[in-house]
Amino acid sequence: MSVLVFYRENSEHARSVTEFLRDFKHRTAKSLEELSPDSKRGAELAALYDIVEYPSIVATTDDGELRFLWRGLPLPTIDEVSYYA
Repeated sequence: MSVLVFYRENSEHARSVTEFLRDFKHRTAKSLEELSPDSKRGAELAALYDIVEYPSIVATTDDGELRFLWRGLPLPTIDEVSYYA
């Protein structure tokens, strides 16, 4: 499984997301893939998973099937996300 984190770096939610990512890595020793909806790959995947609200966290199977989606704030708990990571 993989977990994708969609957010814009220069936004009001960026600090919450970067703190979540830092804490997630510290607690689980795993990193999550960060994507900007303004990048080519980020825009393609955001369209694929119908992401229109940021931040959003998407859990997928290895072949890209959507497993779980968290939209907006508040962010999910680290335990919720680590199940899929």
